[in-house]
Amino acid sequence: MRPLPNETDTLAERRCIITGEHGARAGLIRLALGSDGSIAPDVRARAPGRGAWIGVDRATLETALAKGKLKGALARAFKTGEIVIAPDLPARVEAALERNALDRLGLEARSGTLLTGSEKIIQAARGGQVHMLLHAADASADGNGKLDQAWRVGSDAEGSGKTGLVLSVDRAILSNALGRENCVHIAIINAQAAARVGEALNKWHSFIGRAAAVAPCESNSQGSSPLSDVVGADIEDEGC
Repeated sequence: MRPLPNETDTLAERRCIITGEHGARAGLIRLALGSDGSIAPDVRARAPGRGAWIGVDRATLETALAKGKLKGALARAFKTGEIVIAPDLPARVEAALERNALDRLGLEARSGTLLTGSEKIIQAARGGQVHMLLHAADASADGNGKLDQAWRVGSDAEGSGKTGLVLSVDRAILSNALGRENCVHIAIINAQAAARVGEALNKWHSFIGRAAAVAPCESNSQGSSPLSDVVGADIEDEGC
């Protein structure tokens, strides 16, 4: 079984096969090479075999695919001409990133590192216990505003304009991911959990051109950077 990446692996740099720029592995997307030459997204970087890394958004990936730049880059990286890229690869990458972020939230829910329910969140936020605040895409502006204000008060950030992140999915999808009813708002109440969630959300939202998660100050040092700030990648063999 391939070991899970440790902190050193996460912070290691890779080179983007599309842009040629370097950046931290934590903010990149791995593409895995199948035994039949097919390319598949491996956003958790756990698939066996060889992989190459990209650090671009969906629009850039679609352009690289349409112009043949992606296939050429993969062929050079893997040193093989047997590359099969499905035309829906960008959509598959987006779906995988969304699933990864929602799964991360589900894991944190089961670990007890997040809260749902406006009243609970307001109380925790005013007490300075909230490290990250998230809103469903269909949450009301009024509801968001009340929780954002409580968060600013509890984190001594009044007047800063600090707000929670509005996600790209609605309450029904969030509720299903967390296994709870009517999840409109989510508060992460653990700094390490906020870093983990921030990393997954940053990859997803940056790929689709949305605002990245605003990680708390104490989590910024743990590698929770927007994908757009760490464009880079490289090829790797199994176990890397």
